[in-house]
Amino acid sequence: MSRITTNQKTIIFIIIAYIFSIACRFIWVYQFDNVEQFKFNNQFMINTNDGYYWAEGARDILANTHQENDLSPIDTATANLTAFLVKILPFSFESVIFYMSGFFASLVVIPIILIGKKISQLEAGFIASLLSSIAWSYYNRTMFGYYDTDMLNIVLPTLLLWSLIWAIDTKQNKYLLLIGLEIVVYRWWYPQSYALESSFFALISIYTIYKYTKKEDISFEILLLTFMMFAMLQLHGFVRFVFVVGLYIFARQQKELLLKYLYHIFVVSILLYFVTGGFNPIWGKLKAYVFKDHISVTNDILQLHFYTVMQTIKEAGLIPFTLFANRISGSVAVFVVSIIGYIWLLFRHRVMLLTLPMLGLGFLAISGGLRFTIYAVPILAFGIGYFIVQIASFIKNNFMRYIVIAILTCVALVPNILHIINYKVPSVFTKDEVVVLNQLKKIASRDDYVVSWWDYGYPIRYYSDTKTLSDGGKHSGSVNFATSYALTHTQQEASTILKLDVAYTNQRFIDAKDNTTKWQSTNIGQMIGDYGYNNASDFITALQGGLIKPPKLTNDIYLYLPSRMLNIFPTIDLFSNLDLDTGAKYPRAFFYLTQQFQENNKFIFLGNNISLDKQRAILHIGNKKTTINHFDIVGYSKNKKLHTKSKILDPSSQINIIYLQSYHQFLILDNRLYNSTYIQLFVFENYDPKLYKPIILTPLAKVYKCQD
Repeated sequence: MSRITTNQKTIIFIIIAYIFSIACRFIWVYQFDNVEQFKFNNQFMINTNDGYYWAEGARDILANTHQENDLSPIDTATANLTAFLVKILPFSFESVIFYMSGFFASLVVIPIILIGKKISQLEAGFIASLLSSIAWSYYNRTMFGYYDTDMLNIVLPTLLLWSLIWAIDTKQNKYLLLIGLEIVVYRWWYPQSYALESSFFALISIYTIYKYTKKEDISFEILLLTFMMFAMLQLHGFVRFVFVVGLYIFARQQKELLLKYLYHIFVVSILLYFVTGGFNPIWGKLKAYVFKDHISVTNDILQLHFYTVMQTIKEAGLIPFTLFANRISGSVAVFVVSIIGYIWLLFRHRVMLLTLPMLGLGFLAISGGLRFTIYAVPILAFGIGYFIVQIASFIKNNFMRYIVIAILTCVALVPNILHIINYKVPSVFTKDEVVVLNQLKKIASRDDYVVSWWDYGYPIRYYSDTKTLSDGGKHSGSVNFATSYALTHTQQEASTILKLDVAYTNQRFIDAKDNTTKWQSTNIGQMIGDYGYNNASDFITALQGGLIKPPKLTNDIYLYLPSRMLNIFPTIDLFSNLDLDTGAKYPRAFFYLTQQFQENNKFIFLGNNISLDKQRAILHIGNKKTTINHFDIVGYSKNKKLHTKSKILDPSSQINIIYLQSYHQFLILDNRLYNSTYIQLFVFENYDPKLYKPIILTPLAKVYKCQD
């Protein structure tokens, strides 16, 4: 029997690693196969909110129609690739968007193993591919159902890394074309790729300067940088594609002429980069994720202050070191060994310094949020792979050496496999919630607005096929203000500001189409000026006093109020509980929701040092005592009809208690939030018939229509 070749071994390793990655992702499917609440129309639903954005675009592409100003992403790479796959594959649309992420993300094993082969560390690359494909953060963002751009966001830069390594090592022109095209494709797939592309460019620039100081020829490196720069311009992808292909053809046919004017062409590419605004988006992302502020200030005449959404997004917040290490390597121990192995690898294979941009972006997670950790996963996986192979190399017996490699690899993999088994993330919405939105789809038109918190914007647009005011991509503090104010203030105030916000949102689309420049930077800023006020405080006072009359509705407005909103209601309140003129935050409303409580004859113990004296109707909050205004018991009958029992114990008190019987929850909140639109309409179904009409009422979600 002939000995297996390196190429054959590479293919075998790729197949094994890919199957391993896919198999691990089927664990979730096996665990929840019988959970009907995670399925709609007998198909698994996806488990990431943002996925519904791309799904909406793919759906509209397949239907060959969408509404004007509906923000459907029909021009995006993800939506178009999905629509293409649905057309050519014998699977349903729901199956494609559910399984697509896992099958595409697992392709990361290919460039990882190829990099290992290139540096003559094939076994280390194989180990790295196994770990990379299922490491905590990578699995979390590429599991089945996590339908998002992350499915290729590591595959593509890792493939680019492989090409850069080949280019630097071999100086062959074919890799210049490949690198340029990879950057174009990467940007097409993920427009935010400019940060990593620029980091690769900067590192190669430093290497080029180093070679120059050593009096070495740098013509190939300058040519490489030129190809990268043309591919990185802030221009349409087709234009950049033409630049890259044209430059490659010129390089092949006019080599001497190219070398003569190489530096001129390079300077032109740099100038074009800055002229087209190449650095602007990088600075914008740094300000958003690194130099974060709690309050943003508009640049209009009023200079209004808004609460920034980045402060409320978990994946953009500070994370502890243990979580950081676990998400990259599965455990702190494996992470530490990976660092040692990575340094060892850099010392032996200097070309692997090209991995520093991805590692650096991954380490940005320490301050920028956990979403960045996936970039460090394949890089430090190389570290653990190299460490294992090098330690095992001291064993002379081949059989025993492979046994040690297998054991150490399993030790590194086990924490990540256990994480997969225990990571039982649910679908975004349950079946019963989706039924409500699907029913609403039959009632509302595609031009109507369904208002809810931005977290639910994409699923609402997908299932009800309507417009929204905010969503996962449109959720700045100024955008969220109106919705936050509506949900946390009285029904009259909510009705007025929602009608205003919808009217101004529509008008903004019309004026943008007509190139009208009259707009302030925000809807609320424009409202203040149009109604003759000089500041936000006077406008809000007038709004509360019923002095602001909204325009006539041209679109129907529906309020979508899910029970899950209770869990984030204090966060929602932050966006409108501040002085827009100064940015000063008002005192936080009291809101406490718990399922963890115990009861005896005298007290109900609600946790967090809060208890209710049942006999005296006194609430103990730490060392403070307070009387109770309203005490309500709210529950549903077997036919899902709401029943409420209410007592007013002390009208002068600022605190109210609601026992949500069917949810087995106690809710304690102050008067403002008790009288808010969300609490009155969702919890009590207590609506003003002049302002709202109930459309769908279920224990999980309720829909009301704003009356004109």
